[in-house]
Amino acid sequence: MEDKPQEEPQEELENIEEVVEETEEVVEEIDETEGLKLQVKEEQEKYLRSLADMENSRKRMQKEKHDSTRFAVENVIGEFLSPLDNFENALSFVHQASEETQTWAKGFEMILTQFKDVLSGHKVIPYTSEGATFDPHLHEVLELEETGKHADGLILQEFVKGYKCGDRILRPARVKVAKAPKKETIENESEENNNQGDN
Repeated sequence: MEDKPQEEPQEELENIEEVVEETEEVVEEIDETEGLKLQVKEEQEKYLRSLADMENSRKRMQKEKHDSTRFAVENVIGEFLSPLDNFENALSFVHQASEETQTWAKGFEMILTQFKDVLSGHKVIPYTSEGATFDPHLHEVLELEETGKHADGLILQEFVKGYKCGDRILRPARVKVAKAPKKETIENESEENNNQGDN
């Protein structure tokens, strides 16, 4: 009978060891499951990032294509502006021509109107500069005139119309701009006026 009590603790010890081993296996499985869950979550995040990158690339490519097409159209339209101006200038002298020429000119004026309609259909519009203040983004100075009669930077004359499409300038207006006279010039004019007054 003495052997039985020793066998029972031995069996209990073996049972405990089995339970510990089973617990360790369960813990390992839980750890493995958690690791797999973490790995799945990381892969999902990578997948979502890839989708977002792909969508951003698609949008960027669409925008670049749209911009490229728009700039190409604007450049072609820009090349037609000078001949269009020449056409318009030629028609401005029609009132001096014979009656037969004036009849022909009416047909050409209708064609000119169609050209202008095509331009406005592409949102290309001319802008007026005469009387406005010089803006280097909108105007190209061809001539400066020193004068005290007009404000500095005032556009006195427009030689060539400017055109824009939306906020983009297709061709700047070519203009003559007023410039304030230098102080030396003002003093010389004052002295000349004084000398003339003395005579």
